Amino acid sequence: MSDLKEILDNSKNICFFGGAGVSTESGIPDFRGAKGLYNQAYGSLSPEKIISHSFFLKNPDLFYRFYKEKMIYPNATPNAAHYALAKLEQSGSLTTVITQNIDGLHQAAGSKRVLELHGSVHRNACMQCGKKFPLSYILSAEGVPRCDACGGIIKPDVVLYEEPLDQEAIWQAVEAIQAADTLIIGGTSLSVYPAAGLIQYFQGSHLVIINKTSTPADRKASLVINGSLAETLSQAVLQ
Repeated sequence: MSDLKEILDNSKNICFFGGAGVSTESGIPDFRGAKGLYNQAYGSLSPEKIISHSFFLKNPDLFYRFYKEKMIYPNATPNAAHYALAKLEQSGSLTTVITQNIDGLHQAAGSKRVLELHGSVHRNACMQCGKKFPLSYILSAEGVPRCDACGGIIKPDVVLYEEPLDQEAIWQAVEAIQAADTLIIGGTSLSVYPAAGLIQYFQGSHLVIINKTSTPADRKASLVINGSLAETLSQAVLQ
């Protein structure tokens, strides 16, 4: 912990790269853990198939039933990790949060510059006319949410299987990682590509990894902490 505090105190441009583990302590299950989304049966269909682009187009009703039950957590609130990162940003030392999560909890905690590689449940748009809708509209809709202007099907701005990541977000993430003197990786096993491949662009002094399990990048890190991200960042930043 003293090593982490020293690194944070001496860093002027910190970039944070986080995955599902950032939000598990807010009650949002991860995807690949023992109790994760991918290990939950949904009839005879796998979650990977249901949250694919082609399945959404062919079966929007079943997609939305699964999406509302398994992927949206409107009552989730930020945990200590989210608040610690927001505080680091407010202090001027952290410049960018790069997240693979779609829950919007970083913004809810106060972070301003958040790059959402996989989109957000809070952004939704009509596929026909482009009208935008908040999450509350999706949650209140019965069945498939439809546009109140043209009747078109509304699609969440979430990257589904078979869809590419947002290229603008990717380039901004690359630039942020390249400019950082410290890169903190938290709550991710670095197994999801192409997002995980972004860390190869880091050229700074300190690579810090905080995760409950080992990652492929551990051997390259200046500091590895195997433990709770919320607890670790809370002790290092909030106390």
